[in-house]
Amino acid sequence: MIRSTLVAVLGMAMALAAFSLQAGSFAGSTAGSSAGGSSATSGSSSGDDKVVIRARDDAAGFVASDGRIRTARLEAALRHLREHDATARDASDLQLARAILAR
Repeated sequence: MIRSTLVAVLGMAMALAAFSLQAGSFAGSTAGSSAGGSSATSGSSSGDDKVVIRARDDAAGFVASDGRIRTARLEAALRHLREHDATARDASDLQLARAILAR
């Protein structure tokens, strides 16, 4: 029962995160960056994006727990985003976690 409740909460959190970031400028600047970039930048960033992709489940837990569940994988992804995206430097951890889910 607890597991099904957690799955439902995570699902709702992911849906809410995707919906709330569709209109946000941060999501627009990061979600499409690899597709719209030049071949020189997309080649170097695609390997680095694995850090962010691997943190997706961790980001879902972080969002669903309202920031109480933090993992080393999520911390690495947040650090990576802030190092490579000027917009991410001003975003909160929760905003970045939602942006990871929106990717």
